[in-house]
Amino acid sequence: MVKETYLHDKHVALGAKMVDFAGWHMPVQYSSIIEEHKTVRKDVGLFDVSHMGEVFVSGKEATLFLNKIVPQNIKKLDYEKAVYCQLPNKKGGLIDDLIIYKLGIESYLVICNASRLDEDLNWMVRNKKGMDVKIDNLSHNYSLLAIQGPKAIDLVRKMGYNIPEQKSFTIKPAIIEGIKLLISRTGYTGEDGFELLVENEYSEFLWDKILEEGQEFGIKPIGLGARDTLRLEAALHLYGNDLDENTTPIEAGLSWSVPKDKQDDYNGKEVIMNQIQNGVEKRLIGLVMLDKNIARHGYEVYYNGEKIGQITSGGISPSTGKNIALAYVKNLKEICTGTIVQVMIREKLHDAEIVKRPFVEKKNKIK
Repeated sequence: MVKETYLHDKHVALGAKMVDFAGWHMPVQYSSIIEEHKTVRKDVGLFDVSHMGEVFVSGKEATLFLNKIVPQNIKKLDYEKAVYCQLPNKKGGLIDDLIIYKLGIESYLVICNASRLDEDLNWMVRNKKGMDVKIDNLSHNYSLLAIQGPKAIDLVRKMGYNIPEQKSFTIKPAIIEGIKLLISRTGYTGEDGFELLVENEYSEFLWDKILEEGQEFGIKPIGLGARDTLRLEAALHLYGNDLDENTTPIEAGLSWSVPKDKQDDYNGKEVIMNQIQNGVEKRLIGLVMLDKNIARHGYEVYYNGEKIGQITSGGISPSTGKNIALAYVKNLKEICTGTIVQVMIREKLHDAEIVKRPFVEKKNKIK
């Protein structure tokens, strides 16, 4: 059975095109994907991302437990700070990628991908092994609303949020329009923005209020279609495309999120540390097509007539007008920025140039 978020009827009333995504009935677009995309880049957009998983981890050994299952050093995570990390298996492959927020002493919020929530919970329970840890999946109790774009700060300030100096990758309790909630300065668009975790019973009122108060800033509701083009331009990974259980964080270009000096052991550490020291056989690159063709997920990549990899994510970049893609390729010296490779599209090879990621400047750099 396909699940619905608490805001499902709001999307239908707004005329959204609804699709099944990760077991949820979600809005893919309300108007035009390109129009919605440009709204977030230029003004501000509102997303319903309540399909994401919210898992609360607490108990006397919560820090030790999380430190055992992720590469990031959770012992160093300060109160009200957030950290991006991965959930590796014993071979270093990724069960999921996560954001972990520290809510208090031995109290954390873990945000999981909707499609991986069951796998994440299963893995957490398997790794608990008698530790004094409580793992609460409260995803069904909360809605998650994302306000994203350069005018997001103006909107939340107008709505009474009195901590506009909140830094990137932090979370704080707040009262907005009389509603108690948690607000984090995070997102999945490459733009500045906030994510509001609110109890379901208040989510419809808050959704309507955000759209009402945001009118002067050009706000629009944004669907999954633009969410995908926005994250692709920012070269943010999508689980199931750019990340999976056979790909390590080092291969995925996420070595910046893996501490080199962490002493504590964690699943896959030996493989991951070995790759940091000795290199990888495959790596993620960014591509720009040199003609009007679009490189889609699964298309093969060639260099000098030899297949060297395949596209994981690809599509149109509304901000640049170019067709862009992410791909995993063999880790060869010749495969570097500026190199021309080919993508097999409908049995013909089409040129593409390897470029630096992200494809657009990110406005939400972690501080």
